[in-house]
Amino acid sequence: DGQQRLMSIYYFMKKRFPKKKNALLYVIFFDREGKIPEEVLHDDEYFTPFNLKLPSQLSDKKNKFHGMNYSTLGEFKLQLDLRPIRNIIVKQNAPSNDNSSMFEVFNRLNTGGMNLKAQEIRTSMYHSDFYKMLFKINNNSNWRNLLGSPEPDLHMKDIEILLRSFAMLIDSENYRPSMTRFLNQFSEKCSKYSNEYNKYLLDLFNSFITACRDLDPKIFRSRSRGNLFNVGIFEAVFYAVAKKFFSPDENKLIEGFIEENSIKKLAEDEEFSEALLKGTAHATKVAKRLEKAKQIISLKV
Repeated sequence: DGQQRLMSIYYFMKKRFPKKKNALLYVIFFDREGKIPEEVLHDDEYFTPFNLKLPSQLSDKKNKFHGMNYSTLGEFKLQLDLRPIRNIIVKQNAPSNDNSSMFEVFNRLNTGGMNLKAQEIRTSMYHSDFYKMLFKINNNSNWRNLLGSPEPDLHMKDIEILLRSFAMLIDSENYRPSMTRFLNQFSEKCSKYSNEYNKYLLDLFNSFITACRDLDPKIFRSRSRGNLFNVGIFEAVFYAVAKKFFSPDENKLIEGFIEENSIKKLAEDEEFSEALLKGTAHATKVAKRLEKAKQIISLKV
C-alpha cells in the first residue's frame, strides 16, 4: 500500500510529473528497466514540470511553498531529505498456502485517496515473473486492438482479463467461488512458475493472437453493452482454443485460425448465454461456459 504516495515523492524529487494520459508509465518502465529513463522524464510529451500548487490558508496570505519545486525549497530541502519514510510490515504466518487474510487486510487498509481495485491489490501482493509476463502481453498492440483500448487500463482491468484467461486454462478444474479468491490462489501458484514455463505461456498467448488474425477486431465486444469487452466470451474462446494445444512439456503452440462464425454461434447458444447471466461466478456456470466453448469453437488451417 502507499504506492501513489511514494511515486509522488519520487516525481517531486525528479521535478517532473506524468501527464494524466501517461499515468501507467511507471508500471511499464519499472517492469522493463527498473526505472524511468532520464530522457523519458524530460520528454514534455510524457511529463510536465512539478511545481507545488498549494492553496492559501488565508485569502490575503500566500502559502510559502506555493510554486516551489524540489530545487527551490531552500532551507526546507534538507529537512525533506532527512525525513524518514516509515514502513509497517504485515505478515500472515498461517495458513502458509492461502493469503486470503492478507488480501482482506490489504483491502481494509485501502480506505483513502484513490481506492485500489482488487487486481491492483492482487498485483502488489503476488507480483512475480508471471505477472511481468502478463504486463508484457498487455502491451502487445494486437491484444490492445482486440480490447479496443490503445492504452493499458489504469486499474488493471486488462491484466485481470489475462489472469482469468490463464487461470481457466491451467486451473479451471480447481475453480470454486468466489472469483476473487480463485484468482488470488492462482496468482500465488504462479509466483512459483519457472522462467521456461512463463516463456511458454507467453508464446502460447502470442500464438492465440495470431489465430485471431482473420477475426473482426470487435468480435469480443458487446454491442448491447456499449461496445464493452465481453470477458466471458473471450476467456471461453481462449480456453477452448488453447486447451487443444496446451502442452508445456512439448512446447506446443496453437496452429490454425479461429472461425469467426463459431464465436458468433457460441455467443448465440442458449445454454452459453444463460451461463453468462445472473450468478456468472457459480462453479456450474463457469464449467458450462468452458464446456460449450470446447464444443462449438473451431479452427481452420
